[in-house]
Amino acid sequence: MKMNRLSKPPVSSEVLSQTVDWAIASRRSIRAFLPTPVPREEIESILDIARFCATGVNMQPWRVHVVTGEAKTRLSCAIAEIDNNPSLSNNLEDAYEYYPREWTSPYVDRRRKVGWELYGLLGIAKGDKQRMHAQHGRNYHFFDAPVGLIFTIDRVLKEGSLLDYGMFLQAVMVAARGRKLHTCPQAAFLKYHHVISEALAIPSDQMLVCGMSLGYADETSIENTLVTDREPVSAFTTFHHNNKETTP
Repeated sequence: MKMNRLSKPPVSSEVLSQTVDWAIASRRSIRAFLPTPVPREEIESILDIARFCATGVNMQPWRVHVVTGEAKTRLSCAIAEIDNNPSLSNNLEDAYEYYPREWTSPYVDRRRKVGWELYGLLGIAKGDKQRMHAQHGRNYHFFDAPVGLIFTIDRVLKEGSLLDYGMFLQAVMVAARGRKLHTCPQAAFLKYHHVISEALAIPSDQMLVCGMSLGYADETSIENTLVTDREPVSAFTTFHHNNKETTP
C-alpha cells in the first residue's frame, strides 16, 4: 500500500505512539536468523517507507544492493575465503574510519561490555581467538539471514550526507520491525569493500557505508537474548531555560 504522507493516522493517538515506540525500542542487532524467506515485495515495502526519512535539501544519498539466494552465497564465500586467510586479510583497511583510532572512556567500556556479554552467552572464553574469529566471521554470512543489504553512497558527498544515511538505515530497521522482521546493521563489511564492489559490480564512485542482515529472528538462539544497556535521558541531555542549565 502506497503511503500518503499527508494522511491522518490509521489508528488512535495512543495506539500510534505505542506502536511507533515499540518498533524503535524493540529494534536489536539479531545474530541468528531463520531460513524463512522474505518476499521481494516485503523488502521493497520496507525500502519504500524508509525513503521518506529526513534528508538535507532532499539529496537522498542512499543506494541499496539487495542480495539473496546464490548471489548472497557467492558474496559470503568470497569474503570468507579472504577472512579466513590472515595473509590476505590482515593488511586490509576499512572503506572509511567508522570507529575512533584511539578508544577512550566511556566508549571503550561500552564496547567491551557488549562484546563480553555476547561471548559469555556463547560460552566463548577470553583469549579463545579461534572461536572469536568464527563468531565474527558469521557477519559475512549475514548470520544466516535470507536477505543481505549492502548500502553505498556517492564518494563526492560529505559528512552531512552520512547523517542522512543514518536516518535512512534507522528507518529501514524500524520499518522491518513493523513487519515482525529483525535486522543487524554491520560495519564488519567495511574491511572487504573491494571484494563487495567486485562481486556486485559496484562502480568505483560509490563508497560502502555498511551491510545489514534482514529476516526472521531465530528465537531459540542464545545470542538473540542479548539486550544492550542504554544510558538514561539524564545522562546525555541538558535543558536550557531562563539562562540556567538543568538535567532531567
